[in-house]
Amino acid sequence: MFKLGLTGSIGMGKSTTAQMFVDEGCVLWDADAAVHRLYGQDGAAVTPIATLYPGAIVEGAVSRSALRSIISKDRDALKKIESIVHPLVAQDREAFLSNPISDIAVLDIPLLFETGGERQMDAVVCVSVSPEEQEKRVLERGTMTRAEFESIRAKQMPNDEKCARSDFVIVTDTVEHARAQVQDVVRQIRERLRDA
Repeated sequence: MFKLGLTGSIGMGKSTTAQMFVDEGCVLWDADAAVHRLYGQDGAAVTPIATLYPGAIVEGAVSRSALRSIISKDRDALKKIESIVHPLVAQDREAFLSNPISDIAVLDIPLLFETGGERQMDAVVCVSVSPEEQEKRVLERGTMTRAEFESIRAKQMPNDEKCARSDFVIVTDTVEHARAQVQDVVRQIRERLRDA
């Protein structure tokens, strides 16, 4: 099974693009969805996080807002939480990959390069759009302020660098353009698999 890492900064159209890969017969593993499962009731991250930060647990699940509050007050909290969550996410991904139901597995990992995950992929595709369009999309969601958006963007690897390090770049300026590029990437990978 070919492992295709899918990455891209906030507001670049990664979720929409991921669905386009599914439409082309690829299987999808989503890192954010894995974290949601781990944080949910009876999730594997609940007990270890409760041991460190009992206040982060609300109704048997990890509360993201409580975690944000803890992280904002305790400089070491993020590292401690990541040391619990990252290995659990890796186990979730390995369990997914151990059951190959397609020739191409798309692994949607927002911080792929930041965590060194690209080394475990056969290729990486990055979604991209202009900074102006990125900002417009994020602010139109109405879920964060411009300052919050700028703070998130500042913590992520610059888009130009992500694109330069990727094997494929999909420009998500329009749905039709993005879909055509996804189809081309899938075609290239399937040709490579056939010729191998």
